[in-house]
Amino acid sequence: MMVRYASGSTPLPHFGRRTMLRVMLAGAGVAATGGLAACGGGSGSGADSKVVTFGNNLSDQVPKDAITAALKAFEASSGGLSVTINTKQHEQYQEQINNYLQGKPDDVLAWFAGYRMRFFADQGLTGDLSDLWGKVGGNYSDALKQASTGTDGKQYFVPFTQYAWGMFYRKSLWQERGYEVPKTLDELVALSTRMKADGLIPIAFAQKQGWPGMGTFDQLNFRINGYQFHVDLLAGKEDWQDKRVKDVFDTWKRLLPFHQENALGREWQEAAQTLQQKKSGMYLLGAFVGQQFPDADKADLDFFPFPEINPAHGTDTVEAPIDGYLMAKKPANSEGALKLLEYLSSAEPQLAYLKADPTAVATNQKADQASYSPLQKKVADTIKNAKHITQFLDRDTDPGFASEAATNGLIAFIKDPNSVDSVLKGMADQAKNIFK
Repeated sequence: MMVRYASGSTPLPHFGRRTMLRVMLAGAGVAATGGLAACGGGSGSGADSKVVTFGNNLSDQVPKDAITAALKAFEASSGGLSVTINTKQHEQYQEQINNYLQGKPDDVLAWFAGYRMRFFADQGLTGDLSDLWGKVGGNYSDALKQASTGTDGKQYFVPFTQYAWGMFYRKSLWQERGYEVPKTLDELVALSTRMKADGLIPIAFAQKQGWPGMGTFDQLNFRINGYQFHVDLLAGKEDWQDKRVKDVFDTWKRLLPFHQENALGREWQEAAQTLQQKKSGMYLLGAFVGQQFPDADKADLDFFPFPEINPAHGTDTVEAPIDGYLMAKKPANSEGALKLLEYLSSAEPQLAYLKADPTAVATNQKADQASYSPLQKKVADTIKNAKHITQFLDRDTDPGFASEAATNGLIAFIKDPNSVDSVLKGMADQAKNIFK
């Protein structure tokens, strides 16, 4: 589920992932262009009890083939059920999710854990999966159950795959240059200074799609101010003009000279390629960075959690977004939908999917890790050992705030790092309007 957008697929220069968030905010009756039509889901009469419809956001060929293979395996073991797959281009799917859920969605549909799942569950647009969790809950950690739970205490989500954010690098380059993993911010600055002197871009960076810089903000905020302040800030319970937030941007300002220049004109895939080509020394991104590495180079990719900044918090928080599935509020085939979701919670389809995308890890804690690469094992251990898990800024806050205030604020800061005070005032003002 970690697929991002193919290079060049973003219709607007800064809002690839953000446009989806605007549509999530749209009220009933607001038309979404193109329309995300179901393949036959919804509560209509005469539904075929032998067919389960499946809303799929994995439009790139490799992951699309992988989830298709997993669903074929379900059909073979389901006792006569078949799955009709409704694939929509990844970004269009997200842009149109609001109207999709308010119409006649597919029985089972792809989405994300955390705030973005709760956003729709709170509106009564998705199906209650609490009884199913009574059966499959043992497959998951407490943190995954928490991320699948709505504000009413019921579960609405089945996790499928997960990945971690961190500082990614090529082992061979670091061995060649004698670089060592930095444990603190000062060590990171010293390493970056050395890389610059060695003719490398210390930290690859891209912000054309609007969202990658959110990951940098997240790391700095929870490293400096801790998990609780971070989630409270994103939930509108803290002030964006608080000195603690300014400290985050002042720290980022210290690191910006080591970031790849002209980030606003670069997509994440292009930045990842500079890491693969050994032009950059590090890249703060999700493990999906490995999707830009040819198979021959994948074993050379490694990562470390963002270094400690405040000893009070150490490295206790890991950003590890969870992708999985919802059920329609009134599926045409509720029995089949629950059967499919139960299957997707098991280790078999998760591991089958990972063969196509070996930068993610299974969410089923009983999944056999024998087939995992060293990188996958490290990702799994990092997630398992974290005291706190975050989802990513745009999954952990109000969609409208992420879409407008956060995206535009970060772009303004990157354009002019001396504009912190005005940027934070703008973000604070918008937060006050949104989090009433």
